[in-house]
Amino acid sequence: MKNLLREVIVVEGKMDTVAIKKAVDAETIETGGFTLAARTIEKIKVASEKRGIIILTDPDGAGERIRKFLTERFPKAGQAFVPRVDATANNDVGIEQATPEAIRLALSKVRYHECIRRTEFTSQDLLRHGLSGQLAATKRRAQLGMLLGIGYANAKQFTNRLNSYGVTREEFLKAVQALEE
Repeated sequence: MKNLLREVIVVEGKMDTVAIKKAVDAETIETGGFTLAARTIEKIKVASEKRGIIILTDPDGAGERIRKFLTERFPKAGQAFVPRVDATANNDVGIEQATPEAIRLALSKVRYHECIRRTEFTSQDLLRHGLSGQLAATKRRAQLGMLLGIGYANAKQFTNRLNSYGVTREEFLKAVQALEE
């Protein structure tokens, strides 16, 4: 039996909706890519106010631009990330390529921006734990982002996500330790 989600999931296209429906029982709103018509923004606004929204865009450059655009307009939106490795098939990257299990896992780790900007994590934390300044840093950030549910990002954006998505020091260290095992 599929889980019923209260929130509306914002995705990029119709095939993303098909993939979501295979994974969970949820309503979706499709952005149609970065075009985002005024009526689509209005639908997202209404959904955000009435039920809440979760942004689940493709783990690629276009998906990140759409996520940033939407997050600026809907700062209370939940953020779900399917790792690129789990959203790649047939030389294509997108939510439509993800398995139902990968989508459910991403939705189980939804994060929300905190209103108060924290500065708990710095670039020094990333350096200390091999998440920047090393050959394997990109891969380690991708793995850690998957464990923490904050997705892949470059070092600067990763630090930003650690601080703005409410990741605790304990959560961070536990995930880093899991990487080592």
